[in-house]
Amino acid sequence: MKPASTSDWALLAVPGLIWGASFLFIAEGLTATGPYGVTFARIAIGFLTLTFVPAARQPIRREDWPATAGLGVLWMAFPLSMFPIAEQQVSSALTGMLNGATPLFVTAVACVLARQWPSRATCVALAIGFVGAVLMAVPDGVGNSQAFGIGLILLALVSYGFALNLARPLQQRNGALPLLWRALGVSMLLTAPLGLPQVLQGHWTLAPVAAMLLLGAFGTGIAQVLSAVAAGRLGPTLASSSAFLIPVVALILGVVFRHETVSGWSIAGAALCLAGAGLLKWPDLLTRRSRRVEDCATA
Repeated sequence: MKPASTSDWALLAVPGLIWGASFLFIAEGLTATGPYGVTFARIAIGFLTLTFVPAARQPIRREDWPATAGLGVLWMAFPLSMFPIAEQQVSSALTGMLNGATPLFVTAVACVLARQWPSRATCVALAIGFVGAVLMAVPDGVGNSQAFGIGLILLALVSYGFALNLARPLQQRNGALPLLWRALGVSMLLTAPLGLPQVLQGHWTLAPVAAMLLLGAFGTGIAQVLSAVAAGRLGPTLASSSAFLIPVVALILGVVFRHETVSGWSIAGAALCLAGAGLLKWPDLLTRRSRRVEDCATA
């Protein structure tokens, strides 16, 4: 089995670092404009960034356009609108930490859509992960205004769960980047009516402008390109492991740069949530490794 190269590790690490920092960029953007302005700005900048990537402009099947438009809502417009609204009540660190539960929602939605009860191992992993998510949310979310923000984050994660299950067969037929570029275009049109006025009326200074450029170009654009390259080179299961960096990076940046406080229960919950997500991926990683070993043995 060929060992992972430095570039392979970079492909795994860089998207996770960028996405983990995105919640700090959202918080900075909110100092200049409203939440809908943040969402529209990041989507528009991400769309323009991917426009310069030739692979993103490749055609997709005509019959996949309606589902792609649906992704514009479920994958982009709705969840990316929820996070800035939530961060008006919830810290950027906790928002990023809760995003560590995304694989749990993706798996749970997949089981619902397939109308199939998950295996015992999957049930254990989901139980561990969701207990962790509850521990993250409860200390900061019960009995205060943060409960509303946490609820919006959870709605966004449910939307991600449906979107990523919908996206998988579409990506297999059309490629990840052409699908993403068109979904961004749809979501840009959907978020413009509320977002564009807030952007134009914003009080922009250097820091929030830089944050929006980084959020859009890197968080919504370049990180997606790197993730697609990683999926092609390393496989989708291993490539998706970059998401494990998101809660860690969001926590560190929120504490260091915004002096946010996160309870010990929330940190313990984040660890449990990541453990549950890791257990979900472990069988796939073992299967992938065994297949590579068999390929080497038969070569």
